[in-house]
Amino acid sequence: MEIYLDANATTPVLAQARTAALAAMAQDFGNPSSMHGTGLKARALMEAVRAQARRAIGASDGQVLFVSGATEGIQTAVLSAMTALRERLAGGAGAATTVLYGATEHKAVPEAIRHWNHLLRLGLQVLAIPVDGRGRHDLDWLRARAPGAGLVCTMAVNNETGVISDLQGISHALGGSRAFWLVDGVQALGKLDLRLRELAVDYATFSGHKLYAPKGIGLLYVRQGTPVTPLLAGGGQEDALRSGTENMPGIAALGSVLSELESGQVFQPMDTLAHYRERLAAALRDAFPDIVFNAPADVCLPTTLNFSVPGLSSRLLLDLFDAAEIRVSGGSACSAAKAQPSHVLEAMGLPAWQAAAAVRLSFGPATSADVIDAACERIRACGESVRASCLGAVSLPQADGAVPRLTRLVADGACCYVVADPAGGRCVVIDPRPELVESLAQWIRCRGLQLAAVLATHPHADLASASVALRAALRASVAPALTSGGGECCGWPAGVDRIDLGAQRLSRLTLPGLACDAALYVLRDDDRRCWVFIGDAWPAAASGCGTPVAHDALAAAPWLPLLAATVDAAALLLPAHDPEERFACTLTNANGPAQQDSTAIDRVALQPPAVAALLETRSDVVLVDVREPYEQRLGQTLAIGDAGRRWAVPLSGLVEALPDLLALPAQAPVLVFCRSGNRSARAAAALRRLGRAQAYSVAGGLALWPAAAAAGARPANGA
Repeated sequence: MEIYLDANATTPVLAQARTAALAAMAQDFGNPSSMHGTGLKARALMEAVRAQARRAIGASDGQVLFVSGATEGIQTAVLSAMTALRERLAGGAGAATTVLYGATEHKAVPEAIRHWNHLLRLGLQVLAIPVDGRGRHDLDWLRARAPGAGLVCTMAVNNETGVISDLQGISHALGGSRAFWLVDGVQALGKLDLRLRELAVDYATFSGHKLYAPKGIGLLYVRQGTPVTPLLAGGGQEDALRSGTENMPGIAALGSVLSELESGQVFQPMDTLAHYRERLAAALRDAFPDIVFNAPADVCLPTTLNFSVPGLSSRLLLDLFDAAEIRVSGGSACSAAKAQPSHVLEAMGLPAWQAAAAVRLSFGPATSADVIDAACERIRACGESVRASCLGAVSLPQADGAVPRLTRLVADGACCYVVADPAGGRCVVIDPRPELVESLAQWIRCRGLQLAAVLATHPHADLASASVALRAALRASVAPALTSGGGECCGWPAGVDRIDLGAQRLSRLTLPGLACDAALYVLRDDDRRCWVFIGDAWPAAASGCGTPVAHDALAAAPWLPLLAATVDAAALLLPAHDPEERFACTLTNANGPAQQDSTAIDRVALQPPAVAALLETRSDVVLVDVREPYEQRLGQTLAIGDAGRRWAVPLSGLVEALPDLLALPAQAPVLVFCRSGNRSARAAAALRRLGRAQAYSVAGGLALWPAAAAAGARPANGA
């Protein structure tokens, strides 16, 4: 069962709302502007819902307009206020000079302000109202600037943290200011006792899909006497303030939700929601003992928990929860694809790591106790998977499962590699990065490995400082040679020709044309596989292996012929920087002849029908799961085809598996999948560039895995 805990982004449509919408399409389908009986019935329905909306938001007078959603409402309100300010200026009525908005506002508000300020050529100064560490507005700051403000925009409830604004305090701070006041009430509808008329709010916006109504329906409240400039002009609907035929199915559905809100039969009371929050918070603490909650519960709605976990990125946590079929987000859904630190938490002054690693868990007021029970159980399972995978600050003394022999970690396009000897309990780190030291130390410590060497491929202050920091973090797990010093340049142990790591042997190449303190490292194993850590030694590496270079590049660099004589054409060259995520190249395909054209790589993702057809027509398909172990423990496996043709190859371990994948029969298709399709597309493209023509990924990953093929899928945990 999918557990949906991202209600601040959107909610499912309530069953009663679906029924009402269908009835509006089937029976009450009239145009409310028509004067015949069918149209009059539609108008009566619309006005009844308008009356319900007034009661829900505490607005006995003023105008309540049906709009498409909060964004349209915000645009209309900002346009209306700024048009009125321009008229004041033209009439010499002492126009304001500033527009103020909360620093933690949804991006729709400041973007609308900038847009209309520019188009209307007002030139107003736009300032963000600071918030304190609890996420509440600085009322003294606001009070001091209110006299010069023309428009003030604040949220009722923050969408990322659930922090409830002190609307009464804001109202007092505005005092006798002539500024128009816009309140974003999206997250407050159905959760707060709103009394807009008592607060002298000029504009307030609401969106139906945040409270179990369909997308595409919302409300704009306008205080009595407050000016309105229509965003949409046309047929004169909504008293000529919002033209366009009304969305009657959406209005009917919203009315059904508001009816349930008034009845008290579907939506949970606030004390029940607070109990749900405490249960979820307890499960999160059990799963992640060092968790940090980013907003205090006493100023938040109980339906939102925003948290960060030391040592675990937001992206990792989202993948982890999604693998467990728990849907959460990293903040505002509208900004989720941008992968930036939360501007809300930054405005609150929280440490950078908290803002970057934040996760938002949110549920709606119609959530049942059974959903909370299941969520708590799975959250605890997520914690167990994290500890078993040597992630975060709190892990098991020994990770379960096999220790990978070659692992790649990446930070902002810079690559670090760990070569491990599972049987001998030793490892070597190549090109450590300062931002990876903590996770590297945890990875090594948790697996019970001893650090035999820390090597660099080129001189760089960051590599040197990371090497020192890593050795300090692993004091009890460092080989004696590392603690006594005396190593050669780039960290190579003194007087050693090679480092033996079980079935693997690591040697250093000192080549002509390289700086005296730069090096290449060659790793070979008993299966005749070979990898070369090339650092930034060659121009193609700096922009990612596989970038086409001149055909005579081997002759241009004096050391390349020696490398070509030392390793064969199948050796995989691993760069220190790989911003394009090409993973590896060879002496052959890095210089042009085997380079795949970009159009072929663009076709690497197969849509669900093509995936189903491939699995039905080919019995030799090799399935490669590039999810990380912490996801594979929680997520579904695919009971399709021969078990020997289903490979678990985490993306962090792809460079180790590449030789075996490339050695598969040429005619065998390789189908790579992950949770969402993003990582698998990169892995399949890497295989294509290395000459594996029939490498594909599943577009949309497991989320869009074709239903026919998914019939044999089962959860990995047996649930």
